[in-house]
Amino acid sequence: MGVMRIGHINIRVLDMEAALHHYVKVLGLQQTDTDAAGNAYLKGWDEWDKYSVMLTPADRAGMNHIAYKVENDADLDTLGKRIRDYGIAVEAVAAGELPGCGRAIRFRLPSGHLMYLYAEKEFVGKAVGTTNPDPWPDGLHGAGVHWLDHALLMCELHPEQGVNKVAESTNFMQEALGFKLTEQVMVGPDNDIQAAAWLARTTTPHDIAFVGGPVMGLHHCAFFLDEWADVLKAADVLAKNKVRIDVTPQRHGITRGTTSYFFDPSGNRNETFAGLGYLTQPDMPVVTWTEDNLASGIFYHTGELNEAFTDVYTEGA
Repeated sequence: MGVMRIGHINIRVLDMEAALHHYVKVLGLQQTDTDAAGNAYLKGWDEWDKYSVMLTPADRAGMNHIAYKVENDADLDTLGKRIRDYGIAVEAVAAGELPGCGRAIRFRLPSGHLMYLYAEKEFVGKAVGTTNPDPWPDGLHGAGVHWLDHALLMCELHPEQGVNKVAESTNFMQEALGFKLTEQVMVGPDNDIQAAAWLARTTTPHDIAFVGGPVMGLHHCAFFLDEWADVLKAADVLAKNKVRIDVTPQRHGITRGTTSYFFDPSGNRNETFAGLGYLTQPDMPVVTWTEDNLASGIFYHTGELNEAFTDVYTEGA
């Protein structure tokens, strides 16, 4: 019962043709549809619902909303009540209003980010099928990413003013939506300020993450690859296509994932993320990183902070 997994992310792009080249030809997502408003719908080859990425033409980059899939339609009513009891307004969304989906609910996180929950989305199937499937399909483009893995959202953090939207959003995700806190960054003289949090509903290290910053926004959305060698190959693909690379292949201390970061043509940061990292279980203790070891938590190999990595992101809802 409850939230199962990430469903999709709706990203604003400035040039749809350039965005489609990036997400389809370079990352290897498959385009499944477009609509009269100019939105494009994409999925990874190993995903079965109609889309996990929705690209919307706009005059500024960033994220419009993020959506999570729940197990049963009745969960929408149960979770809607929990969210209202928590003190957050909930809007009912009719079937079809969220493209390709059944009825949904819509609300804003304490951070201000817009989130949807839904139970049904149009099914199109995996590229390899589900009967005697091959390990991967022929004709993959670029990096050949498997699926949308997670997103990291930036939240307002001004401890001197008593503002900590990371902590508020983390508490909401745990109390109202049943997410598990897997890792956190604690800062300040007494290590009592929660500056970042990673939360999961599946067995992966995180299905969503929150990091503190001056204003809310989208830090990145991540796409799954099998292993370290695939991250390296993806970086080669990015370089061949003159993609602006933010961080060359590295390992995170936090989540243990192998990673590389880069920007789409509109300036939205993407990540390729590989490997299990670790198996999240309900009784797993929370992993805590302190301010003095934050650099190794972010980039384990170099152990050096890169201010642009946390300071540069697409702002606003």
